Amino acid sequence: MGEPDPKYWFPAKRYGWGWGPPVAWQGWVFLIIWIIVLAAGARYVLPHQHPVRFALFVVAMIAVMTAVCYAKGEPPRWRWGDKDNGPSQRR
Repeated sequence: MGEPDPKYWFPAKRYGWGWGPPVAWQGWVFLIIWIIVLAAGARYVLPHQHPVRFALFVVAMIAVMTAVCYAKGEPPRWRWGDKDNGPSQRR
């Protein structure tokens, strides 16, 4: 018997590259906490007073989101919807 399919927090997008909304409760918890931290950081590091610091904060937050999606999401690749599947794989 093979290993069971891994439980992904974030599914791959059907079109393009990247991930969609969470499908597991852990993904939703992470996303909510991430949004709260992003909003709190935006209130603390005011973009109009410290634009460089704010930009670095946003880049860091995006890096955290991307790292978690890579670790807990489906492997990313370009997808073209039903064109991804060959004629024998279509339903």
